[in-house]
Amino acid sequence: MCFLSWKPGFLYYLKRKCVPTPYLISYGYHHIPAILAYESLFYCLFVSSLSSLSLLCFVPTTGTHFWRFFSSLLSLQRQRTPCFEVVEVVSLAMAKDMENVKYEEEFISNSRGMKLFTCQWLPINQEPKALIFLCHGYAVECSITMKGTGIRLAKAGFAVYGMDYLGHGKSSGLQGYIPNFDELVNDCSDYFTSICEKKENKKKLKFLLGESMGGAVALFLHRKSPKYWNGAILVAPMCKIADEMKPPQAVIKILTMLSKVIPTWKIIPTQDIIDIAIKDPEKRVEARSNQYCYKERPRLKTGNQLLMASLEIEQKLHEVSLPFLIVHGGDDKVTDPSVSKLLYESAYSTDKTFKLYPGMWHALTSGEPPENIDLVFSDIIAWLDPRSIAVDLRSERERKAEFDHPFLALLGEKVIS
Repeated sequence: MCFLSWKPGFLYYLKRKCVPTPYLISYGYHHIPAILAYESLFYCLFVSSLSSLSLLCFVPTTGTHFWRFFSSLLSLQRQRTPCFEVVEVVSLAMAKDMENVKYEEEFISNSRGMKLFTCQWLPINQEPKALIFLCHGYAVECSITMKGTGIRLAKAGFAVYGMDYLGHGKSSGLQGYIPNFDELVNDCSDYFTSICEKKENKKKLKFLLGESMGGAVALFLHRKSPKYWNGAILVAPMCKIADEMKPPQAVIKILTMLSKVIPTWKIIPTQDIIDIAIKDPEKRVEARSNQYCYKERPRLKTGNQLLMASLEIEQKLHEVSLPFLIVHGGDDKVTDPSVSKLLYESAYSTDKTFKLYPGMWHALTSGEPPENIDLVFSDIIAWLDPRSIAVDLRSERERKAEFDHPFLALLGEKVIS
């Protein structure tokens, strides 16, 4: 299922491409007739004077037919054809999964008055087992990139909350720009805490799930409030720079100085992250079509902040004390699996698990073939379930007092705590 922006001229451009097998396309406007697309011809009626329409396109999302069709659309988009823009791809199977999941979006303001996008996936007809807060990676976002994570965990009975960092996704700010990593962490802390402190959530256990740079965010949140979080799932976390990749101290100093002068310049040379992070070719196409993902070179200040955050975490690995699960692909070329193993070995926590998946790449929850993603989530949910049972740690006297107070009050007796 594709969400497209319809403009006059779309028919002309699409007729020049071969569109295999029939597709039924329907509009977001009830008074506009549907389009039946068959092979290379589109039969339709539309008002040519309309400058923009919201178009919902239902197409097969399995097999080669869909990807031939979708690749043609992307090819036109890369040619800067002014007729349309691909906004999102949602599989019909995923739409079916949403039958048992309630999805909501909301914009909030952070402490500095900037607009941040938030989203949540809640299980329907079921009290959530626990709360899970998503910390997404650099240059991506929550509502599309981590949609599969939100749906899977909600279907497993968890309430899942996500927020696009400033400069990421649908939040405000210069795209791909992280001027201050500590402020990014504080924004997450403020929003996540506001959810936890709601009356209906106060007794629920709360977990962090951080992917890549989001793993670093999760570790910073833990360090900010060591006793607050009940556990964390770290997916290929950015928690230390491998020694062979660490720049010399002189380079770090030059980078730091330049980031103060030209902070937003996109001059840090890097490989195409999509090509080295996402194993499944079809999912690479989806990632490239996501307009909310930043795909250009990292900005200078952003690179400086990520480097400084990594170096800071590296010095504090032994202080990690919360229960955690690390999952990492054995063939990850973005973050080093050996660093995750070092975190596992160094952490003070006594409840810690490290799972390495040979042959898997970086994007374990969204970029692998379906059977690999199923395996990873099976392990994540198996780790979460037994740790999501709230245990009442209050003393017998405290629980007895809570039970007795209403009855003593009815009898007119004085309550002594």
